[in-house]
Amino acid sequence: MSLQKKKLLIVDDSAFMRKLITDFFKDSKDIEVVGIARNGKDAIQKIKTLQPDVVTMDVEMPEMNGIEALKEIMSKTPVAVVMLSSTTQKGTESTLLAMEHGAVDFVAKPSGTISLDLHKIKEELVQKVENAANISLVKLNRQKQVSSKVETGSLLHKTTHATTSNKVNNWNKNNKKIVLIGTSTGGPRALQEVITKLPKTLKAPVLIVQHMPAGFTKSLADRLNQLSEIEVKEAADGDILRNGHAYIAPGGYHLRLKKTGSVYTIVLDNVEPPRVGHRPAVDVLFEDNSKFNDFDKIAVIMTGMGSDGSLGLQKLKKTGNVVAIAESANTCIVYGMPKAAVETNLVNEVVDLDNIAQAIIQYLP
Repeated sequence: MSLQKKKLLIVDDSAFMRKLITDFFKDSKDIEVVGIARNGKDAIQKIKTLQPDVVTMDVEMPEMNGIEALKEIMSKTPVAVVMLSSTTQKGTESTLLAMEHGAVDFVAKPSGTISLDLHKIKEELVQKVENAANISLVKLNRQKQVSSKVETGSLLHKTTHATTSNKVNNWNKNNKKIVLIGTSTGGPRALQEVITKLPKTLKAPVLIVQHMPAGFTKSLADRLNQLSEIEVKEAADGDILRNGHAYIAPGGYHLRLKKTGSVYTIVLDNVEPPRVGHRPAVDVLFEDNSKFNDFDKIAVIMTGMGSDGSLGLQKLKKTGNVVAIAESANTCIVYGMPKAAVETNLVNEVVDLDNIAQAIIQYLP
């Protein structure tokens, strides 16, 4: 007997776009389009009556834009939402706000508000909608609560600190350190939760790979920089690594390092192909860092689909001192990448999202 299909509501002010997206799901075994909405107001009504499992929503719409609609949806009738956004600066900034307000994921339109070539992202959109349809409401609600409680400082539940506590031998707090973070679906929210808790005096540089297309990583870096004590920037070729600074790999580039004398600089690589569909890839970040042994590494893998980071973690662990921290299933929007990391048996601590910053800090001078 086939499982019941998940219900999708499509929200877009363009009839052409609504038709295109509806057609994408014609042959889907898992998703059935149950309705369309022309704007945010219309969407809120339709969600109440149709009770979809997942919604695709345009970021920029008249009458009530995607962000305003999203805030209301998440407070009254929470549901998994995948945003469609343009790659304009305004579009990328709005998309990050949408992620902050509870959207699960987003897809960048290939060419502006009405993309005649939307078929280019058909596969990505279908996959992201299918993934989103399977995220539990409990997770969505918890994510919403965590973000609203970050300000008040009251957190939901204490950590299940180390369910796998592989003790770290010969860890010397005084050695030079570097923090490496990899994440994907749900990552922007997770990064905000972690990076904003790191102190300005952090005695390590932080290198971050977040799966995202070009343009969005710049908005993400700027957003985190506004909210954080440490300096956060989109990594640029030749950036010198400094303590208390975080560098986010730009969409479309792997993040590597080069050593000149005692100075480490960033090398951006758009020649090596994507790994399992991702450039930047966490595996490349970790593998590249395994070549350098004059600092100890703290490798962190957070929410995301797939297994990016696990192969790189195996390389890292073979060379030098490495502490591996994985986000727990309790708080991951998608428990894919951390699960794959835990299955390598190389993870030292499994930690709820709200305690990851603390877990990192405890290993630093």
